[in-house]
Amino acid sequence: MEIPEDIERELERRGGIAKLLDRLREKEIEDSCRLYKALSSDLRLKILSLLGEQDLCVCLLKDILGIQDSKLSYHLSILKDQGLIEGKRDANFMIYRITEKGKKFVP
Repeated sequence: MEIPEDIERELERRGGIAKLLDRLREKEIEDSCRLYKALSSDLRLKILSLLGEQDLCVCLLKDILGIQDSKLSYHLSILKDQGLIEGKRDANFMIYRITEKGKKFVP
């Protein structure tokens, strides 16, 4: 394969293609993909935005967003799995709040 000379020289200087592949951080890339997939839903961004304003119980989130329990549960679990929100039980209520990590992505 023919590549530009300056690219080839720099690649050789850095140890070749094998070294370049060694530097490819697969785990970090996979983690980033999961995070960006979690953020790719407008509904999940709405949840983050609401929780960026204040902690909310599931019943209020469901009412505000106008969605079924199962759909809300699905989206909350994705956000929670990525460490963007966290939940705590308060008697019969499940209260969710945004995490510091989640605050970085509030629209």
